[in-house]
Amino acid sequence: MTGRAYRGMSAEQRLADRRERLMMAAYTLFASPGFPATTIERLCTAARVSNRAFYECFSGREALMQAVYDRCVDETLQAVAAALATAPNSLDGRIEAGIAGYVTFVTKDPRRAHIMHVEVRRAGDCLTTARQRAVRGFSTMIEETASAFPDRMPAENTHLLALGVIGALQELLIEWVLSDVPPPVDQVISTAVHIFRRSFTP
Repeated sequence: MTGRAYRGMSAEQRLADRRERLMMAAYTLFASPGFPATTIERLCTAARVSNRAFYECFSGREALMQAVYDRCVDETLQAVAAALATAPNSLDGRIEAGIAGYVTFVTKDPRRAHIMHVEVRRAGDCLTTARQRAVRGFSTMIEETASAFPDRMPAENTHLLALGVIGALQELLIEWVLSDVPPPVDQVISTAVHIFRRSFTP
């Protein structure tokens, strides 16, 4: 049962349209003024949907935040994968390409950087599983890249090294988001490259 068409849209299309408008409104509002300050009413006003329509799309703010965060992560993983696909066939080359791909893509839209590195933490425990899934996705990418160059691998546990460098990169981007005078993006990239190289050197 598909429901009656309205203004040329089926019931499923209208639901998808409202969901997308809520996600776009959340993408802006969760970045500023931020997740804690953004009410469902404010989201509905920005998206031009009713409160009832909101709950047809999402169970609450936390579910909407997870959907927005997951999309940001998926798009970033795709950007990094594309950068690695055209990188030189060396560990240094892939480190540089992967980090540049990540940082450049995330900082290109400050809303994405804010949601991925600040607001996801302010959302609390409800986003813990989503954050762990994101970290797992990025750590797997790092581990697979490093494993292609066994002669460059240090004695330490590769998985733990990957988690460590991800944490360092996240802190660099939190600094970029929250600092009154953000460090230049190329400086964030060069610092992260330095950390990655030192971590994956025997």
